[in-house]
Amino acid sequence: MKATRIAAAGAVAASAVLALSVPAFAHVSVQPEGTAAKGGYATVDFKVPNERDDASTSKLEVNFPTEHPLASVMPQPLDGWSVKVTKAKPAKPLTVHGKKIDEVVTKVTWTATGKGIAPGYFQKFALSVGQLPEDADELVFKAVQTYDNKEVVRWIEPQKEGEEEPENPAPVLALSAASEGDHHGSATAEDASDTSDDAKSAAKDTTEAAASSDSSDTTARVLGVVGIVVGVAGVAFGVLAGRRRTTV
Repeated sequence: MKATRIAAAGAVAASAVLALSVPAFAHVSVQPEGTAAKGGYATVDFKVPNERDDASTSKLEVNFPTEHPLASVMPQPLDGWSVKVTKAKPAKPLTVHGKKIDEVVTKVTWTATGKGIAPGYFQKFALSVGQLPEDADELVFKAVQTYDNKEVVRWIEPQKEGEEEPENPAPVLALSAASEGDHHGSATAEDASDTSDDAKSAAKDTTEAAASSDSSDTTARVLGVVGIVVGVAGVAFGVLAGRRRTTV
């Protein structure tokens, strides 16, 4: 009896250790390639693992946040997948680089044209997005993963502060602080004017220097010719003076 109890206790302990050692299921996530700075543009990757042993992932839908709409979203071509970008009018007027935006992206859908994501594999789906908001620390995307057996997993649950991670968390893109150079194409007309003025000033200085150099060369040449003429005249005068003395 004692041996049986020890064996049972050992089995329970082993099961507990095994349960603790098994990693949590992976989920759909999003990460930038480099940085995703506030007010700038970034390339982001949605990483989609296949969590099933008997089905392949055949579709991914990524819904964009409505509170921080993005006007520019460009997918990267991906072999074996077709992609569709869905747009709609923004709920509030949106202006980017002084231009009024009439449409924003609300959803991007990838559909497998081949085998999709097989069991034991994952796939990255890349997007170029912008302009990122300046008044937010993160963007929450709600993703829907569909398997070829018609099973649907909705990665849409927000992470609440102070609580454990939900069973199906939504992908979250953390935004970094903006730094100089993060705003693509942000040079102003005033900057261009300043650059033009500097170029004109430099060109003027170069022209004046060249003119001064040419003037100096011309003066040196004139003085050289005058010196030669004076020298020849002096020699001639000396010869004539010598002849006069000899004649006398």
